[in-house]
Amino acid sequence: MQNTILLDKLKGKPTNRPPVWFMRQAGRILPNYQKLKEKYAFHEMMSDPDLASEVTLMPIYDLGVDAAILFSDILVVPVALGMKMSFTAKGPVFESPLAGAAEPSKALEPDPSKLEYIYQNIEAIIKHRPDNTPLIGFCGAPLTTLCYMVQGTGKNPNFPDVVKYLYRNKSDARKMIDAIADMSVTYAQNQIKHGVEVFQLFDTHAGLIPVDLYMELFWPAIEKISKAVRETGAPFIYFPKGLGTGIKYVTPDIADYVSIDWQMPIEHARELVPQGVGLQGNIDPRLLYASKDEIAKALEKFIPFYRQNPDLILNLGHGFLPDVPYENARFVVEWVKQAWWK
Repeated sequence: MQNTILLDKLKGKPTNRPPVWFMRQAGRILPNYQKLKEKYAFHEMMSDPDLASEVTLMPIYDLGVDAAILFSDILVVPVALGMKMSFTAKGPVFESPLAGAAEPSKALEPDPSKLEYIYQNIEAIIKHRPDNTPLIGFCGAPLTTLCYMVQGTGKNPNFPDVVKYLYRNKSDARKMIDAIADMSVTYAQNQIKHGVEVFQLFDTHAGLIPVDLYMELFWPAIEKISKAVRETGAPFIYFPKGLGTGIKYVTPDIADYVSIDWQMPIEHARELVPQGVGLQGNIDPRLLYASKDEIAKALEKFIPFYRQNPDLILNLGHGFLPDVPYENARFVVEWVKQAWWK
């Protein structure tokens, strides 16, 4: 595969504009995805190589983004650790949450073979993708993954059971975190082995706990996953949503790029994040409810920033919201491609 604007940017090569792609771009707001959803359930699309390939590549054709991201779910790692989960109309639900267990780490029964179908999906995507379309792989970071394993659902985004567990039983929590990290390393390395060129680690709930507790319990696992990915030669993007000033700890040893949420101005993020680490983000997903004129006005702020800081990938500060107008998402991509960045 030849280099693309995204891979060039991640490798520090000059590009004439910032690359653009979106978190949660495979599905949700796409009309063609909604049509497919009328025929197939989420788990069916995720489990069938041809369907997973079709959904993964859909944003390339329908939105014009610069990269595809694997159509999957962050909770496949808990399943590979022995937990039983089902996808419902209200989201994923675990059959036996670990909140009631005295030592949750003893309930795990790791089985990496449960991830094999995803590698088949990746091979199908590689086979069917257009030329010069990089594929981004991903997994959930240990804290976010642990949140669902302990609480069982994402119904309460404050995850009170998880916070209690972390404070009450750090010893067992460390065992759980190590187990999640080890399976994530296996998963990430195999994604790359089967064709993924870029890897992103999602920590959607990094802001759930104080930064010092995050660094104490979870940072060693972040380092472990990062090292395993980067040793393969694949660029590593780290998304710690809500970590706030904790992004100052994301050094070039940790990540090639760090994805910035929408709560922090991009200029402040650049002051905090060490030089040598590029920035991704930080468009507020809710901006896409506005008129196209308002969207364009908000995007214009990135032009002077990019001229001073070309190590930038445009993305959302989190994923698409389900009812965002498809036309506005496509408009963002078109605007980025047509704007005068130099």
